[in-house]
Amino acid sequence: MDGQCIGYVRVSTVDQNPARQLEHVPVARLFTDTASGKDTKRPALEALLAYVRTGDTVVVHSMDRLARNLDDLRRLVQSLTQRGVQLTFVQENLTFTGEDTPMAQLLLSVMGAFAEFERALLRERQREGIALAKQRGVYRGRKKALAPAQVTALRARAAAGEPKAFLARTFGISRETLYQYLRTAPGPQVPEAPCPPHPPPGTRLGRSARARSNGYWPVRRAIATRRGTGACCC
Repeated sequence: MDGQCIGYVRVSTVDQNPARQLEHVPVARLFTDTASGKDTKRPALEALLAYVRTGDTVVVHSMDRLARNLDDLRRLVQSLTQRGVQLTFVQENLTFTGEDTPMAQLLLSVMGAFAEFERALLRERQREGIALAKQRGVYRGRKKALAPAQVTALRARAAAGEPKAFLARTFGISRETLYQYLRTAPGPQVPEAPCPPHPPPGTRLGRSARARSNGYWPVRRAIATRRGTGACCC
């Protein structure tokens, strides 16, 4: 087929090297996404779909680099081949042209199912690793989006009335992350009320006196509840 050879690469993090996926494949143009496999927003893939023309060949390292799941894989393969674009997967050594035999369609389904299964195993191993790290007390979680000094500046500017959308763009975070930082901001400390005085030891109270002394125990119980205990705070 005449046309350009166009490469598509997807890496999950900025630390991964995208050049390794197609380093031995000469391409006229390369589209690269930095996104996890579950992400639906992949601007480079959308740009590639808008760029390719009839007669072009799209080369991808493997099926799991192109699609999120088996249904997504079938949809993308069909969308490209119906437009006269050939699609090649290097790792699986498979090429789809739109004139594929039933055996080729079977291979597409089987290999796509295996890729989806491998991703599920990877996620399960990741969850197990995180659980073990938490048990050992060495799990630190995801890296914070902002440094402590940036968080302080963010809260100060938000308190001064700057628009939240502008702050999110300025600090390079989403609005949800911004609101999480603002929700966890330390508030003013409310002084705890002292315990009410106890009746003198050995005091015998009559009915009217007990009625007048009802203020002792409800208040003490309320303070204890607020402090997270079930007993008197004294």
